[in-house]
Amino acid sequence: MNRMTWELFNVIGTIAFALSGVIVAMEEDYDIMGVYILGFVTAFGGGAVRNLLIGLPVTALWEQGTLFTIAIIVMTLAFLFPIWLNSWLKWGHFFDAVGLAAFAIQGALFAKSMGLPLSAILAAAVLTGTGGGIIRDVLAGRKPLVFRSDIYVLWAILGGLTVGLNIAGTTWELLLLMVVIITLRMLSVQFKWQLPHKRTERQAES
Repeated sequence: MNRMTWELFNVIGTIAFALSGVIVAMEEDYDIMGVYILGFVTAFGGGAVRNLLIGLPVTALWEQGTLFTIAIIVMTLAFLFPIWLNSWLKWGHFFDAVGLAAFAIQGALFAKSMGLPLSAILAAAVLTGTGGGIIRDVLAGRKPLVFRSDIYVLWAILGGLTVGLNIAGTTWELLLLMVVIITLRMLSVQFKWQLPHKRTERQAES
């Protein structure tokens, strides 16, 4: 795995998910500490869960000093100068889609570099791509996107499969994969694509 490629997706995912956390915090009218906390857990929560799954020490999270700095700068600018961000609030799904794509690919690359099997690569892609968003939504008192009827986690699986099966490996191929995942995610939001789901009789009656 190209180290520069891995770092590229790490930075893209960190910025996108940090902004996603800021947007949710602002929508919930959180103060500046709430903005920082929600932004940090969105940007780094998925990676922490992934590391625990594949056996890396929790302290590995604190070795990402540069990414912490990037996240702090992004969140601070978004909080101090919200004028530009307010016009993008309706694009919260877009920032989330970018983070999902970048981190799903990054997680898959990380697991693959460790020589793990395809099942672990898929798990790493899903957990890295969706873990931070799940924690963010839970802390904000929202139903996580992963559990809603619109398609979300499937696109993380697609990223894991593409990387795990060696369909994409070069930087340009992986960037194209990221664009594809973002596009599919946004199309699923726009056209309300859904996976099969059912309700119990009690839910249907209520």
